[in-house]
Amino acid sequence: MEHLLNIPIILLFPFIIMLLSIALLPIFLEKFWENNKNKLFVSILLSIPVIIWFSLNGAFGHVEETILYDYIPFIILLGALFVITGGILIEISNQPTPLTNTAILAFGAIIASFIGTTGAAMLLIRPILKINKIRKNKIHTILFFIAIVANCGGLLTPLGDPPLFMMYLRGAEFTWFFSLIPEWLTACGMLLVLYYFWERSLYNSEKEKNKKLSMKTPTKIRVYGAYNFIFLGGVIFAVAFINPSNFSFIKPATISSFIREGVILLMMLISFFSTSKRLHKRNHFEFAPIQEVAYLFIGIFITMIPCLIYLKMNAHTIGIEHPAQFYYASGILSSFLDNTPTAVTFHSLAQGLTFSGSSQTLIAGIPELILKAICTASVFWGSMTYIGNGPNFMVKSIVENSGIKMPHFFAYMYKFSIIILLPIFIIIQLIFI
Repeated sequence: MEHLLNIPIILLFPFIIMLLSIALLPIFLEKFWENNKNKLFVSILLSIPVIIWFSLNGAFGHVEETILYDYIPFIILLGALFVITGGILIEISNQPTPLTNTAILAFGAIIASFIGTTGAAMLLIRPILKINKIRKNKIHTILFFIAIVANCGGLLTPLGDPPLFMMYLRGAEFTWFFSLIPEWLTACGMLLVLYYFWERSLYNSEKEKNKKLSMKTPTKIRVYGAYNFIFLGGVIFAVAFINPSNFSFIKPATISSFIREGVILLMMLISFFSTSKRLHKRNHFEFAPIQEVAYLFIGIFITMIPCLIYLKMNAHTIGIEHPAQFYYASGILSSFLDNTPTAVTFHSLAQGLTFSGSSQTLIAGIPELILKAICTASVFWGSMTYIGNGPNFMVKSIVENSGIKMPHFFAYMYKFSIIILLPIFIIIQLIFI
């Protein structure tokens, strides 16, 4: 491991180029980037230098561990939630009023902590698109949907977001995450209030020109494929209770250590083959969104290995010691790196620090306030970019497949996340961290 201290700076470039590809190719090579196979080609091409360097330096185990124990569980979980919720069709008959849209976002914020941000996002994105089909202004609704449902809503349990699950496995009690209710309520509450007034302004201006918005529509909610909630529950059970380290008959680094992923895959397969093609068609279900996530994130996971190791080996020289520093460091990196290994890296850093005073409460082996900083930042700041959290890309892909053009990588940041989300996240730090 010591030779990894000397990872050449040039080995960080594949990850930087990976980020730039995601940001720039949709703008300058739009037709090329629309093909998911080209995304896979870019991911593989940029991963090759990393794989070669680690192989030549006798450290290929890092690549192997990342693929087997990070990427595969990550994509299996996201894929299962995507497929299962794709078999559940929720039809809401109502006018796309500010109150209706805000209620859906609020509901998504609540369920995200219990069925995961991916599950909540995939369950609700199609209904909200259908309700707002007659609306001219709807991009803002999708952007707030990504922030609230696909990210901030998942803070209250280890099921909500993978970084929290990693902290749960490292010793944080399941119920401890409920202590983050003030942070969750403040962030989601501010976003919902801001969205409501923004939406009401746009709605009122549209209503004068769109007669359909003045029509009275009785509220009706229909759910098709509700039996898939059983399989969704199976996935939740597997994530919450099937921890291979708790079973003596499971040997590490063997096929049996993937028992949790096996159960999740089983739930996904049963759901997919038991759902009628007609229901999938009505729900506009297709595999393109999860393929895009799978192809891009294999490149992200591999190319970020040198970055994470470099960070971990040199973190003490960076001077990250206080909760606020952990908050901003975890948040900024979670915006561009996958937030799960980022959270794990900063947890390991915190474990290596010496804390003065014996009055500090330790959770998962580190001071509680630092753990709060890592968890809150990892979950919230994942909404700062499209690549900050897996569901972001899936929502973007589904929306674009429906014919709505989403802002490109940079536009998402300078038109939304930097001016709307960043001030709220700074307020969260000033109040709670």
